[in-house]
Amino acid sequence: ALLEEAADLLVLHRDFGAAVERCQAGCDSLGAGTGSGTERCLFLTSFAEVKCSLCVVGIQALAEMNRWREVLSWVLQYYHVPEQLPPKVLELCILLYSQVREPQVMLEAGSSWLRAQANQRLPELGSLLELYLEQVLLPLGLFEGAEELVRGCAGLDSEQQLALLGTVRESRRRRTQREETTLPAEEQQEPATETALGVLSQKLLTMLTLLRRALRSMSNHFYLLPYKKMLLATFLLYLVVVRLDPASPTSLPFIYKLVQLFRQAWAAVLSPIHRPPIRD
Repeated sequence: ALLEEAADLLVLHRDFGAAVERCQAGCDSLGAGTGSGTERCLFLTSFAEVKCSLCVVGIQALAEMNRWREVLSWVLQYYHVPEQLPPKVLELCILLYSQVREPQVMLEAGSSWLRAQANQRLPELGSLLELYLEQVLLPLGLFEGAEELVRGCAGLDSEQQLALLGTVRESRRRRTQREETTLPAEEQQEPATETALGVLSQKLLTMLTLLRRALRSMSNHFYLLPYKKMLLATFLLYLVVVRLDPASPTSLPFIYKLVQLFRQAWAAVLSPIHRPPIRD
């Protein structure tokens, strides 16, 4: 009943939290599964299958809630050690952590299960070992550990061992070839980057030189302007920019002061010191 409720909550109602609670209640009521499968009676075997199904539903619900980090510890609280995990639960855990790109989480658990003597007689041994290699060891680059594990599995026949060892060697070859291809590309990229930076620096230096020449030319032209023309241009520029209305009463003091300034400048220019000498 708890298994059916958990499955309905997961699939139909999508109430993942409640589904996990039902799975926990069901696993607690069944107790821990210990001992080998050959020593169990039919009654206990059916209980083990129900417990495995509850764990499968619970794993899916935890993954839906983005609580995948809790999955391995959650199932181990009902099976205690990785060696006693059902093959279906181990397979689901390997696929889950590989999907989220955290395959190293299953390193110890997967290795312990595959090396356990009680699991060497299981028909799922070959498929689980192949999955463990492809999803955990080979992506992590643990090629020597993969070869050692394949040779240490007594439940594999010679044909299976040769096939898996060939898979390991092919993966190592591809990894080596990829690394050899990547290194020259990086070495070529560095000079190209330096060249691009050199061209950019040269262009920036040229622009700054042209700007300096333009500013120097403008400053020389500014100093060559006559004094009175420059004052008049300044006055006209003020009228245009500020939009000063000469007829407005507020502008009269400014115009008066400006006229006085022109007269003082004119008097200073035509003072006796600067006047030309009178010739007879």
